[in-house]
Amino acid sequence: MCRGHGVWVLWKRRAMKISKNHIVRNKLAYARGERPAVDCILCAVALDDPLVDNLVIFRRDGWYITLNLYPYNPAHVMIVPERHCTDPRELSEEEALQMHRMQALTLNVLEREYRPDGFNIGYNVGRSSGASIDHLHLQIVPRYPSEVGFFDILSDSRVIVEEPRTTLKRLRAAFAEAEKDAKIMT
Repeated sequence: MCRGHGVWVLWKRRAMKISKNHIVRNKLAYARGERPAVDCILCAVALDDPLVDNLVIFRRDGWYITLNLYPYNPAHVMIVPERHCTDPRELSEEEALQMHRMQALTLNVLEREYRPDGFNIGYNVGRSSGASIDHLHLQIVPRYPSEVGFFDILSDSRVIVEEPRTTLKRLRAAFAEAEKDAKIMT
């Protein structure tokens, strides 16, 4: 383990950091409904409400990209319309195009910054699909070869190899650079 970095572990559906005994919020409690007192968490994030964690990486034209509070892998992000909607069929043609552009930008940034072997990309629409937030968001999860290790298998746990604040800092810088590059090309 590198000094000062620690290892993030999801153990029996609870996240904790192994080093300095720092405990990260419990996903199971969140899934059971123990959440901030706001009508919609993603609307609250869009409005910079102090009651919710703000992990926003990038904003553009009524959209934002945020880290997932409970990541499957480092740089697990969500693309979110600021306008409240719950289903991709509610998007106008222009909004659908904007979502596609944000997705392409995100894939380019993640590929350049993290060099994954692939991506899982998708929506969870409705409770039975696994949606825990009733606000449309596109999940993008970078995937790597051999990401399941002995710890995952033997202890029903998940190791997160990068501290989330480091991920946030890296991606904010990477998106700022991508935005600067795009302005130079136009």
